[in-house]
Amino acid sequence: MPGAPAIENTVIEQWIAEKLDSQKVIDRLVALGYDEEAIAANVQAFKKALCAKRQFTGFIFLGVGAFVGFLSCVTALVNPVPDLFHWFLYGLTSIALLLIFYGLYLLFN
Repeated sequence: MPGAPAIENTVIEQWIAEKLDSQKVIDRLVALGYDEEAIAANVQAFKKALCAKRQFTGFIFLGVGAFVGFLSCVTALVNPVPDLFHWFLYGLTSIALLLIFYGLYLLFN
């Protein structure tokens, strides 16, 4: 099918929702009769959409981790419940670091 138009964003989002990999996307496009250039362009758009979704999730984890870290710092400084000081200082900080590092993993991988 020469001059085949690019796949719409809704179809790419549907592929992402179905959790298809690149090879299955290529197989579907070949079945629809797309030429090599159109297949390459559509697979590139699919991969770009996957990376964008993963980066968005990474930024969400970074934000939540930063907020939990800030909350940990403030509660450790204010010390509202002296019996829970160590839990606020070490527990929430550890949780914040785990969230931040997971967000960085999603962002840079």
